[in-house]
Amino acid sequence: MRANLGLIGLTLSLLASFPAMAATDEASAAARGAYLAKAADCAACHKAANEDGEPYVGGYAIASPMGDIIASNITPSKADGIGRYTQEDFKRALTEGIRKDGAHLYPAMPYTAYRGLTDDDIHALYVYFMNDVAPVDIPTPETDLAFPFNLRFGMAAWNALFLDDPYTPSPDDSAKVDRGHYLVDTLGHCGSCHTPRNMLMGERDDRYLAGASIEGWHAPNITSDPSGIGHWSEKELAEYLKTGHVTGKAQAGGGMAEAVENSLRHLSDEDLHSIAAYLKQVPAISTGAPMNLEAIDTTVPPASLAELEPLRDNDPAAMADGSSTDGQKLYQGACASCHQIDGQGTDDAFYPSLVRNTATRGEIPDNLIMAILHGVHRETNDYTVSMPAFAEELNDEQVAAVSNYVLARYGNADLQVDTAKVAALRAGGPTPWFVQATPWLLAAGTAVIILVLLGIGWFVMRRRKVH
Repeated sequence: MRANLGLIGLTLSLLASFPAMAATDEASAAARGAYLAKAADCAACHKAANEDGEPYVGGYAIASPMGDIIASNITPSKADGIGRYTQEDFKRALTEGIRKDGAHLYPAMPYTAYRGLTDDDIHALYVYFMNDVAPVDIPTPETDLAFPFNLRFGMAAWNALFLDDPYTPSPDDSAKVDRGHYLVDTLGHCGSCHTPRNMLMGERDDRYLAGASIEGWHAPNITSDPSGIGHWSEKELAEYLKTGHVTGKAQAGGGMAEAVENSLRHLSDEDLHSIAAYLKQVPAISTGAPMNLEAIDTTVPPASLAELEPLRDNDPAAMADGSSTDGQKLYQGACASCHQIDGQGTDDAFYPSLVRNTATRGEIPDNLIMAILHGVHRETNDYTVSMPAFAEELNDEQVAAVSNYVLARYGNADLQVDTAKVAALRAGGPTPWFVQATPWLLAAGTAVIILVLLGIGWFVMRRRKVH
């Protein structure tokens, strides 16, 4: 009898503990989901249209070659967000790009990468968004692209071509490299920026992580080739991912600065080193000359007194004239106070050197031009970097002039920037072939349809005459 009472007591104790165990499991899943949401950089796109909005409320316009794509509300609002999504609905949106209502998402949402998410990570993300994110009942405008891009069902054909098999671990990789692979290809979706696109805007497998242009910025080659990150150590890569800066090498701007601010600086050092370890063994793809900045001569001939103190016209009208296209004068007026007259930056490297710098030493000047136009803003765990934008102060000719001065004196003197280049980058970069060709493809398609209809009409009329 005593044994039976003991067994009953143990059973009741276990049953009573189940809710507490379940609550602990859910809390653990939500905490993991919060970390995964940072790793996946969800907040970078699903933010409000204004800077003061709630997290994940949507409304932000994501620039794309087809037009602006409006990020959706992904708070657990039942009226305007994902509050009515089941976990299967959530998984389908993440891994197949299909909303609960059956509409296709545009690949600005990187579901082609998230397709590799594990079921455990999808569950953790779902628990986090449904339980730890505050619901916000604010509707977001529907994305309104021009015809034919507004026909969402057309994404089904695109998915058939480019929605590849999900990431799977490789038995040949160490746990560290495999974790880095998962973070790079799936959660971090690095290929969205660093892999060039084909004519139909799908990522090119044969140029994996070899560098690409996006919204005017150049996402560089991050393969193990010397023209990529071959001369970077794992420690340097991890430091760059965390801070967006490595002295004497590079500093992040544009989309990479946003990735550092919103995602990468929140990752554990272990995960950052896993990413670096994986990138160090990505098959090499050459995109030009080796980028070994440690090997270059950083000596800059001293400026003459005439350069340091040029003659100037003190007439008020001349002093107010901002139309100069003299690259040296523009540099001294806008850049030298931070980057110094010799381009070496400050001793603490807070204002970086222009002499040992991937933006000035590479074979593509786009990031130098974009930094001048749009500035650089990057918040790290320890400090904030802010370079002012000069798009409103300098015209295309002036931006070209100061870019050429910097390249000739401190960087790759073989490069030349013209006003057409600046204008194209100011407008967001070159338009992809597919978008340029769309009007012609539509016209050709319409012509084919008309010819087919005329042919059918001719055939019907002929049969009538025969009978």
